[in-house]
Amino acid sequence: MTRNGPEIVDNPEAGRFEVLVDGEVAGFAEYRWTNAATAFTHTVIDPAFEGRGLGSALARGALDATRQAGSPVLPFCPFIRGYIQRHPDYLDLVPDDRRAEFELTPSSDQPDRS
Repeated sequence: MTRNGPEIVDNPEAGRFEVLVDGEVAGFAEYRWTNAATAFTHTVIDPAFEGRGLGSALARGALDATRQAGSPVLPFCPFIRGYIQRHPDYLDLVPDDRRAEFELTPSSDQPDRS
């Protein structure tokens, strides 16, 4: 068990959000940032840390930070895309005109956060 919960940090020099467990990098979500959007391209959790929900914590933290920065999201990474599919409150981060490209469809009962 960890002393503290996982910490999600942005490492812009490496182009990735990292999940830290007791100060150790347990995984990361790579991204490319442009003026138009943040494109998530790849997510990895170290096998030694699998099964602890760190991937979900990482996706949630990365998407929350991206929302706070006001950047749209392009989920090229299957893990991030799957997280958005399972948590449609993040769907508004994906531009309307790009959702079909990622096979993301809006649910009529979700609030509009635009």
